[in-house]
Amino acid sequence: MRFEHLVQVNDPLMPLLDPLSRAQVWRGLVLRVADPVQFLPGLLHCSIGKRAVHGATITFDRTLDFGRFEVHDQVTLTTLDHIEVRAQAGDTFPAGRLTMQIEEPNSDVLFVRFVYEMDGDRREDGLDAMTDGARRKAYELSDIDTIRHIRALAERGALD
Repeated sequence: MRFEHLVQVNDPLMPLLDPLSRAQVWRGLVLRVADPVQFLPGLLHCSIGKRAVHGATITFDRTLDFGRFEVHDQVTLTTLDHIEVRAQAGDTFPAGRLTMQIEEPNSDVLFVRFVYEMDGDRREDGLDAMTDGARRKAYELSDIDTIRHIRALAERGALD
């Protein structure tokens, strides 16, 4: 499965919406992967393991504790540009990848592109069209909520 969508952050046609800077959005996205408990309902704990820095790229391992299961992944941050999360397969889910890319087509407009990719064939996973559609909608709503949360953090001055 591959699913991709854009969430608009700044819109010059909505003057009552305070624009966020690229740096604020970046810090918010980094917070989503460094402290995901506040972004992911049902996540009980996140532990961060080994870290490596290579110029503008930082990589670290995480374990996400959802109570009944854990997800082990590796996060790669490319400063002010994109974040990639590669999740290992578990007993009940395939390996997958999430990329969050900041896009700024001009100085007044800012987007975050979310790309979800999961290993495996739909027939192997037993996913039908309805389940696949529900998963895509859940991802989209979660990502919209992420931007709302980042906006709220910025309004409180937590991303400056």
